[in-house]
Amino acid sequence: MGITSRRHFLLWMAGSTGALALSSLAGCNNKIDQNSVKQIQNAAFSFNPINGPIPLEPLGLKESQQQEKYRNYKVVDDLILPEGYEYQVIAAWGDKVGDSRFGYNNDYLSFIPNGDDEGYLSVNFEYISAVPWVQTYEQVIGKSLPFAELQAVLKDKSSGENEVNAYALPDDEPIKAKIEEICAEALIDQGLGIISIRKTASGKWERTNSSSDRRISGISGLKDGRYLKATGPAVEIFQKKEGQGYIDNLGDRIIGSFGNCAGGTTPWGTVLSAEENFQIQVPETVYADGTSLDPSAKPFGFNKKSISGQGNIFGLAGNKYGWIVEVDPANPNDYGTKHTWLGRYRHEAVGVRVEAGKPLAFYSGCDRKGGHIYKFISKDTVRDPKDKSNSQLLSQGMLYVAKFAADGTGRWIPLKSDTEIEPDLPSNIVGNLIRLPKGPLINSDKQREKQALSNSSEKLPETSKGTDLLVTRDEQITKYKQIFKTLGDLYTGTPSEKQGAILVDAHYAASAVGGTCTARPEDTEIAPNGDLFITFTSGSSGEDGGPDARIFKGPSSETPYEYGWVMRLKEDSNDLVANTFRWEIVATGGEPNDGGMGFANPDNLLIDRQGNVWMVTDISTGKLNNAVKSRTSNRGEPKTVSGVFGNNSIWYIPISGEGALKPLLFGIGPMECEITGPCFTPQEDTMFVSVQHPGEINGIRNNQASETREYAIYTTTGQEFVQTRTVPIGSNWPSKKSDFPPRPAVVAIGKLS
Repeated sequence: MGITSRRHFLLWMAGSTGALALSSLAGCNNKIDQNSVKQIQNAAFSFNPINGPIPLEPLGLKESQQQEKYRNYKVVDDLILPEGYEYQVIAAWGDKVGDSRFGYNNDYLSFIPNGDDEGYLSVNFEYISAVPWVQTYEQVIGKSLPFAELQAVLKDKSSGENEVNAYALPDDEPIKAKIEEICAEALIDQGLGIISIRKTASGKWERTNSSSDRRISGISGLKDGRYLKATGPAVEIFQKKEGQGYIDNLGDRIIGSFGNCAGGTTPWGTVLSAEENFQIQVPETVYADGTSLDPSAKPFGFNKKSISGQGNIFGLAGNKYGWIVEVDPANPNDYGTKHTWLGRYRHEAVGVRVEAGKPLAFYSGCDRKGGHIYKFISKDTVRDPKDKSNSQLLSQGMLYVAKFAADGTGRWIPLKSDTEIEPDLPSNIVGNLIRLPKGPLINSDKQREKQALSNSSEKLPETSKGTDLLVTRDEQITKYKQIFKTLGDLYTGTPSEKQGAILVDAHYAASAVGGTCTARPEDTEIAPNGDLFITFTSGSSGEDGGPDARIFKGPSSETPYEYGWVMRLKEDSNDLVANTFRWEIVATGGEPNDGGMGFANPDNLLIDRQGNVWMVTDISTGKLNNAVKSRTSNRGEPKTVSGVFGNNSIWYIPISGEGALKPLLFGIGPMECEITGPCFTPQEDTMFVSVQHPGEINGIRNNQASETREYAIYTTTGQEFVQTRTVPIGSNWPSKKSDFPPRPAVVAIGKLS
């Protein structure tokens, strides 16, 4: 049963009218004087804002008051909520679900009602955090795994690498059985799950453990026959008997789902689960015919901080991961369908727009540095938005990638064979890098031409194995366009096989036709009026590329800009099948004195019935609460200061009214966690959220350990002062008992009963 806790919770205005006027803070804790706030009286979730770690403009404090109130700050290992609210743990890692268990790092949530105050809660399980997972596995799950033995073997390898191609090991090799055991358990803790819940007469939520409760894990189908299915053109690729690369000989049957991050919910009651960072477990890039690299391209790796290549030992084909999975929670025999017309890339979410008499429109983003925004349009139209046969519409259609223009306009480019090749120039990209599909090597002359595309001073990362090109100079794009004219030139096979290969390689294909490189798009949510809201988490660059510097700029046009944005996209004429759109940035992360709105790295969104936006943040765990003693680098340049923003948090952004587009802090998460997947019940009197990876860096908080750190903080007007902050080391959430293991969990938030 759930654990109930009361904490001060931020006023997250759930209405689109009303004003906020704050005059003072009630000390240096997490509470704001209730009398200083005008609440939204007609909202089920009216509340008073809580105090975060830095001054915010809506609080209305004078400069001297800001320095006084924020000079000391205490971080708490708990989910901090506004006065008058409480949370209840619904399920946590290790709890029983059907014939399996509740997985690790719960993410996207979807509540599908099947009666008054009862229904199915669909939960994604994204990945395992190696430090706390290894440290607490035996204590939580009740059995041991050979972690120490395996670490010792890998450490003794003469190569000095903590990796091994387990797939190629002989069956009688002792280490192989140990790797398989650990990988199986790690993949069981990923995927998605369905749990049945209801609200009791006392106002608490409880699990009912119905026959529909089940898990779809990373190894579903491996031994139990519960394969996932697939639709769309990529099925032809899966069914190949031979090809350029690796074929698993399972045809259209798919083993498992993992990397399940955000998602979406359809009007007909199914849930869409997005496979995101699948490249950690299996090879990502593919050959020109859409077939996978050999499993050896992503060997099993194990060290103190990570466990990767979990698909290696099972011979999983990389091209079968990175899709959108549809599941009907009410059907206990449904173990998921991957719809390949929605494209294969690092999916983060699905925005669903359904109107009777029109095709379906599904929006999604690829969460990587330089990832794109996509729209799928079905071939046929919707008759009844609530008819479950609408799922069949996902089997035929077209996938488009967004092309943003700096003037606030944009267009959709179809990912099909006759679309012209027109990549962006590296000079327009933060980091000056764009990755493109290599295409088929037709003859030696063509091979020499393609070799000339590579910068002799640059090397392909080992994980790519030469199946994509790293382009760093504008003249290389000119050469690329001389070799390849249309998208079909980059892929091989029959026309339908080429379309399948394009969808399998969607990210690279989208780069080839000029899809805008963006700033790690995380969520795509449709507002009641049809507007699409998109979160872009980080404007930095990396080995995958970076965002278009003409689009993704800080408040003073700075690039790279780390703290992220929320964008609103409007289809022209508000028509979901429009080929053009307009866009605007409605919220920018960063500190108020620099033009930011007080949050950093926006992630999942939730839009209430009034059209207002609720948002959670995704500051990388390794940056949370890092001390900031100086605001400049050794070279005198401004530096990224993610540590000042404290723990990851929940925000509310009213879209209209006097306080429009002024984010307000709603909640603060436990130590080293990320809050994800917020969703409401239909009445909007309960909010479900996932608390993911508490204690991800330091694991168990022992003996209530904490540190005192110093931070150079700015007032909202730019005056610097020193804050002393107490920071717990590790986590004991949700038990909050000293030395107890941290466990990812799903909670229900509501007003005190």
